Amino acid sequence: MTEPDQNQLRLYLSGQHDCAYLPGMKARSLVIDPEARMTPPLYGMLLEHGFRRSGGMVYRPRCQACSDCIPVRIPVPRFQPRRAQRRVWKKHRGVVVRAREPRFLQEHYELYARYILDRHPDGEMADVSEEKYMAFLACDWCATHFVEFRQEDGRLLAVAVTDLLPRGLSAVYTFFEPACSHLSPGVLSVLWQIQAARELGLSWLYLGYWVPGCRKMSYKEEYRPIQTLAANQWQEAGRGEPILM
Repeated sequence: MTEPDQNQLRLYLSGQHDCAYLPGMKARSLVIDPEARMTPPLYGMLLEHGFRRSGGMVYRPRCQACSDCIPVRIPVPRFQPRRAQRRVWKKHRGVVVRAREPRFLQEHYELYARYILDRHPDGEMADVSEEKYMAFLACDWCATHFVEFRQEDGRLLAVAVTDLLPRGLSAVYTFFEPACSHLSPGVLSVLWQIQAARELGLSWLYLGYWVPGCRKMSYKEEYRPIQTLAANQWQEAGRGEPILM
C-alpha cells in the first residue's frame, strides 16, 4: 500500500472558535482528512509546511482576518545556547531524564492538571479530564515519548511530550510543576530536546507556532538561530536579529 501524497490529501476548513492565543479573536483551521493514513514521514513533510498535530488531528491555522500563527523551528546543528540557558542547563545537572511510552500514568495526569489550572484557568483547556488529556497528547501513528524530568529526590518536575520524526523532533507540549516555575523547567525541556535531536543526528526541533503579542509564546524568541515559515519559505533569524525580517 503506497503512502498518500501530501498534494492529494483532502483538507477541511473548521468552523470558527475563540482563539487560544489572542483574546477577542476568532480562529479557524485547515484540517487534514481524519480518514487519511497518516505516517511519521508524511507528518514530517506536513510539519515542513506549517502543520501541527493535536492528538491524531493534523491542522494548520487558517484564520479569516489574522495570520499571526507563525511556524518556528530550531536548526539543531547550529544552535548555540545563551548565557542564561547555559545556567539553566548547569543548574539541572542532577535531574534524571527518562523517556516513557505514551500511556496514561496518574502521576503525569495530576501534574498536567495542576499545570493547566495554574496557567489556563479560564480557557477551554481548564476543562481537564483523563480522556481529554490523552486525546490531546497521544496518537496511534507517531513515535511519541512522554519524557520525564525528575529532581534528585525523585519528585516529578516536568513532562515533555515529544514526537520522533525522520528529520527532527517535534515538541508537542510540555507541562511542569507550577510551584517550580522559578527553576525554568520549560527552558530545560527545550534544551534537552535540542540535545536529544543532535545526538540522533536530526536537523530540526519544531516548536509549533510563535504568535506576536502572545506573552505565553514569547519564550520561543530566546532560541537562536530560529527559522520561521512565511509564504512557504523558511527564513532564519540569528542572535540579536528580529524574529521576523
